[in-house]
Order: sequence, then C-alpha cells, then structure tokens
Amino acid sequence: MELKKLLDVMKRLALIAGEEILKQYNQEIQVEYKEDHSPVTTADKAANEIIVTGLKSAFPGIPVLAEESADDLSRLGQRTCFIVDPLDGTREFIKKNGEFTVNIALAEDGKPEAGVIYVPVLGEMYFAARNMGAYSVIRGLEEPISVSGRVSDIRLAKSRSHYAPELGALIEKNHITHIIIAGSAYKGCLLARGDVEAYYRFGRTMEWDTAAMEILVNEAGGFFSGMDGKAFCYNKENPENPTGFFVLNKKENALKL
Repeated sequence: MELKKLLDVMKRLALIAGEEILKQYNQEIQVEYKEDHSPVTTADKAANEIIVTGLKSAFPGIPVLAEESADDLSRLGQRTCFIVDPLDGTREFIKKNGEFTVNIALAEDGKPEAGVIYVPVLGEMYFAARNMGAYSVIRGLEEPISVSGRVSDIRLAKSRSHYAPELGALIEKNHITHIIIAGSAYKGCLLARGDVEAYYRFGRTMEWDTAAMEILVNEAGGFFSGMDGKAFCYNKENPENPTGFFVLNKKENALKL
C-alpha cells in the first residue's frame, strides 16, 4: 500500500472529523463518563464514526483500533492496523481551551508507519510517514519540520490536565526552568517542530495516544521511547502502553529519573 495515498485519506478524514468537533465545540457540551472515569462527549463519538467509517470504506482490508469503537480482535492476525483517537484531549475540549487533537496512525508489524495529528481550533495539521519526513500545514502553508538542535537550557512540555508527582520531581532534579504547558498530542507536535526539547509522560496511556506522535517525532529527527528505554509495540491485544514514555529532540537531553 502506497503511504502517500494512505496519508491523503487520513488527512482528509482528520479534517472532516475536526469540522464536526468544532461544530459541537461551539455548542453546550454534554459529558458522560466511561468505566475508567475518563470523560467522553458526543463529539468524540461523532468524530470516531467519521474516521472509522471512512478508513474502512477506503481500505477495507485494514482493521481499525479506535478509542470509541468496540475492539475487534481479528485485527491481531493482520500486519497492518489503523489506530485512532478521534478526540485526544477530551478534558481540554470540555474546558474549551482549544488544546485537543485528532490522531490517526497506521501501524505495521507493531511499529507506526504513518501518522496525522490535526488541531481543529488552530487549523494546524502535522503528518509523517516512514522515511518520508515530517510536515506541518499551518495557515495553508505546507513545509517540512524538524526538531531543534538545542542541547542546553532545554524547554520541557508539560500536560495541562494530567498531574504526576514523578514529573514534578523530575523537573526539580534536572533544574528545568523553561516549561511549556499544553494539552493532548499537541505537545509532540511542538517538539517535532522545534519549540520544545523534551516531553515526559508518566502514568497510563493507550496506543491511540502515542502512535501518530511517535512517527511524527521520529521522522522530524527526534527520539521516542517507553520510560524503561524499550520501544512501544502497537496493535497489541491489550492496547494500553506498558509504561510511561518520553520524547526528546536528542538522546543526550535525556533527563535523570
């Protein structure tokens, strides 16, 4: 399957899903809570339906693992699988601070091969594919992006909604003074385009939180790893990531845990 064709469909569906999310963003938001106490809205569900239906129509032979869909474990017998978070940063969506994204990735043999991250409120698109580089589309201008070359006095991206005492200790131990607060996978986009040098995330995440970010960061010249130094595997039976993760512009900027 040609990656460019895949990316074109993924980008188009991310845009359509983003339009639907923005419609609901400008109305009163109805919030429900899932079994794990995480919030879900009608926007999450509507965007999920748009993306999953579109992917299955365009690529009927490739299964889809999506946050708001019932899991079809027949995907485990396939080499490739789409991995979808239709609205990453639901808490930011509910707070109406604009820091949420649409994440669509393609994994092959357990590794991300292509990814799209769309930021509906900002109208920014980020995408990448294996050995094709990473790109942004901002104000209609498409251009290649790459991580920064900074190796001292680094800037760290910090989640707006997820607090972890381990992160506070990490910041203090490594004397980090430049902290950029942002929501969702947008933090990975900031690193890929050179605006921050490090992002550490402790605690629970799922494959759909990280797959698109990982390929974007890697193709922008950065480094993505599980907190234990091991690579993540995608399209697993249990889609929870085994550890927290960290993202760096350069390996030498790894912080002392």
